[in-house]
Amino acid sequence: MGQRLSAQGLRLRWQHLPVRHKLMVLSLLPLLVVLPLLVAALVLWGSSAYDRLLITKVRSDLAVAHGYFGRVLAEVGTGTQALANAHTLHLALAAQQPEALQRELAQARQRLGFDFVNLYTLDGQLHSASWQDPASATLNAAPAMAQLDLTDAGQPASVNAQLQLLSQAKVLALAPHLAPRLSITLIPTQGAVPSNRSQEDQALVMLASHAVTDAQGQPLAWLRAGVLLNQNLALIDHINHIVYPEGSLPLGSVGTATLFLDDVRITTNVRLFQDQRAIGTRVSQAVREAVLVRGETWLDRAFVVNDWYVSAYEPLLNGQGARVGMLYVGYLETPFRQTKYGILAIIVGIFAVAMVLAAWLSLRWARSIFQPLERMSHTMQQVQDGDVAARVGPLPQQDELGALASHLDQLLTAVDDKTRTLQHWAQELDAKVTERTRDLAASHESLKLTQAQLVKSEKLAAIGQLTASVAHEINNPIAVMQGNLDLVRETLGSQALPIGPELKLMDQQIERMRLIVTQLLQYARPNDYAGYVEAVDVNDALASSLVLVEHLLNRTHIKVQRQWQASRPVHINRQELQQVLINLLINAIQAMPEGGELLLRTSDQTDAQGLAGVRIEVCDTGAGLSPANLEQLFSPFYTTKNDGNGLGLWISVGLVERYGGSIRAGNRRDQGEDLPGAVFTVDLL
Repeated sequence: MGQRLSAQGLRLRWQHLPVRHKLMVLSLLPLLVVLPLLVAALVLWGSSAYDRLLITKVRSDLAVAHGYFGRVLAEVGTGTQALANAHTLHLALAAQQPEALQRELAQARQRLGFDFVNLYTLDGQLHSASWQDPASATLNAAPAMAQLDLTDAGQPASVNAQLQLLSQAKVLALAPHLAPRLSITLIPTQGAVPSNRSQEDQALVMLASHAVTDAQGQPLAWLRAGVLLNQNLALIDHINHIVYPEGSLPLGSVGTATLFLDDVRITTNVRLFQDQRAIGTRVSQAVREAVLVRGETWLDRAFVVNDWYVSAYEPLLNGQGARVGMLYVGYLETPFRQTKYGILAIIVGIFAVAMVLAAWLSLRWARSIFQPLERMSHTMQQVQDGDVAARVGPLPQQDELGALASHLDQLLTAVDDKTRTLQHWAQELDAKVTERTRDLAASHESLKLTQAQLVKSEKLAAIGQLTASVAHEINNPIAVMQGNLDLVRETLGSQALPIGPELKLMDQQIERMRLIVTQLLQYARPNDYAGYVEAVDVNDALASSLVLVEHLLNRTHIKVQRQWQASRPVHINRQELQQVLINLLINAIQAMPEGGELLLRTSDQTDAQGLAGVRIEVCDTGAGLSPANLEQLFSPFYTTKNDGNGLGLWISVGLVERYGGSIRAGNRRDQGEDLPGAVFTVDLL
């Protein structure tokens, strides 16, 4: 009860408080409450934005390091391939000159920046090497040839440059001169996963192999080359120089780069002491679990050896896709952290000075407000007393601002009432318009569908009448011609031998006319010519169709890519399926007169009703299909070719739909592929 009376007393005191005092309170309240909250929000946002900026910087640094590392790995492969195809190497190998071979390999190793380049015989014996006299060493075949990739035919695979995790024994078998770089003593590191190991017994190698072949493509020897990443200071310093060139980091920060074997630093420019690199130290447990265990990219601050760095780690994968190490870049966080705190302190100081000045100005301006308010209150009172429509009712406030607030409240209430009424009418009108628009759209779509069906039916009827008439008018003359030709052959007997080729040519042309008539009938009534249905392997049907268009492919510079993953058979007539596929293949070949890539894909798929089937895709890299072509593509007699009749795709649609399938066309870019050209998709059950 006492609290209620106290609250009521405060309200009464506020109502009777002079405008002067109310203005002072209202002027100081935002400065003392809102502005400090705004400063706090700005400080928090600025700190977060600054941290995000640092993470964005290190993400871009990691992208640069990743790109250069990938380029070095690719250069190992291309360099090995180029050396395997080098004319001087073939001459030295053919001449059986060990000294020339060893000199060639040594020069290549120095030129390409490799750590070793070895040449092996076909049975795996060391023939020559860049690091020693070939007469003084041999290599067991098992470790030397174990990771050379061969095709199913026993031939060497293409150049395959990849990271490999090798034991020290295998590295010494490849290049004994690298023994000093294999010795890495593990240094206890704060925050790392506990381990009892004291030495790193493995090595991370960029490895590439290629066959040295003769003119017929038969292997003469094996070439293996690579780069050892253990203690490869030149490589890591070059990566660091590319990512963090001199002057790229402000505020005295220092950029670093590191290569890890598992969680061990095998080469780095992070310093353990002033002149000693932190080789042999290990990454923290949190980073190891995120990058090596879960395969994530770490983008955050991390404690590196003896200080905090803005860090980026990404996993390194070997040729089998297993995570064998990490690539790291980062820069010292301390200068940026100190700068951030300094900037935030300056912002807070500026806001504090602004608050003091604003409070002083607000108090001065408050004193200049109440006098105009008195005059406005007197004017509004006159309007209220003289104009019945503008009259203001009784209010609890007893001061000038109270009267003004009462007047404004009434005005705003009236405006709000009118506004609500207008909004209600507008919503009803919008609902009616939306409903009518939806009805019109549904009617329009139904009309378009009916019109399309009618046009199609009229076209089919016209084609059927035309084809039946043409077939009838042509078949009779063909029969007469064939009968007379047979009569001539019987009448002349042996005397017809001199003109035998001409008679045979006439037979062929008559048979050709019969075939044209048959095709016309099939175009008009495709359902009357349904073939025998059987279970067909679409991959085998595609292979057979490719053979039939091979003469067209041989005239062009078109490369055929096969991605055949379909495993289900489809129920269709095999000859009709081949007819459809050959038509699509010929269209794709004709779309690439200057050459390109023909991609054939098959895959298992399930339609919207849950029925299992197969999808066939024929993709080219031609000019693609315009919107106008896509709209009319499957219409009869529509063609973009000068020598076409426009019935091929239409017949193909009829053949496929006869067996419950469908054909659709589109552009590869519209389907999310970053390639030009068209794609025709055939779905079969």
